[in-house]
Amino acid sequence: MFISFEGIDGSGKSTQIALLQDYLSAQGHQVHIFREPGGTEISERIRSILLDAKYDVNAVTELLLFSSARSQLISERVIPLLEKGEVVILDRFYDSTVAYQGFGRESVPLDQIHQINEIASHGYVPDLTFYLKLSIEESIRRREHMEEDRMEKAGKEFFERVIQGFEFLAEKEKRFKIIDAKQGKEAIHEHIVAEVRTKLNMF
Repeated sequence: MFISFEGIDGSGKSTQIALLQDYLSAQGHQVHIFREPGGTEISERIRSILLDAKYDVNAVTELLLFSSARSQLISERVIPLLEKGEVVILDRFYDSTVAYQGFGRESVPLDQIHQINEIASHGYVPDLTFYLKLSIEESIRRREHMEEDRMEKAGKEFFERVIQGFEFLAEKEKRFKIIDAKQGKEAIHEHIVAEVRTKLNMF
């Protein structure tokens, strides 16, 4: 099973991924978690460049670097695990590219981004995508004492466009499950588990 989590920073993705891993592991599943960009040596090196605030990265370059890191992760780690019937959970996937590089950066037309995403994902699509929906104001409040990386320094208007991107995807993609990220973590976890259990029964 292939699951991805999406949302702006501060939405609680890391917390919910850890809770879901614990739940699925207790049910006897082999669970593997990867972050994007990252998850392999090559992808982690690309991540260090992308998030380093000292670099001024062109929007198209950013798009292609994120996609390159994704291709390596999918080919090296994700595909072999899915072929073994194990559970893979990604902290971000190509939906973030649509939201951040498509809507946020307005780097290239969306149809081109969709083509790049299909190539970089090697044709793999998540079975479920959890979109933890949070306002930009709440995101800023939750992150106010944290040091910002290059992406987080993009500004409020950028993140408002990113949220528009996620909303666009949530309306378009049936695999998207929208969750109010302002809820308590246990309530969010229960919602996620219910969706995952339903999907697992279909396999």
